[in-house]
Amino acid sequence: MKTYATKARDLTPTWHVFDASDKTLGRLSTKIAYLLQGKHKPIYSRHLLSGDFVVVVNVEKIKVTGNNKEEQKIYYSH
Repeated sequence: MKTYATKARDLTPTWHVFDASDKTLGRLSTKIAYLLQGKHKPIYSRHLLSGDFVVVVNVEKIKVTGNNKEEQKIYYSH
């Protein structure tokens, strides 16, 4: 029996939509990062782009914990 090696043609990215209202910022961002890397798939391979697409809605209603974290942190988007 041969060892299976993942190929680029075997990867099919899917779309995930998250509603960020009343979700904690850190917990949601770790879940999104996990999906973007593709580590949730059994055919994950480090050298291939195996991640999925992620859309986050209602970001203005996200819950930020901690003292003054909303005013101190600066987030950039490119």
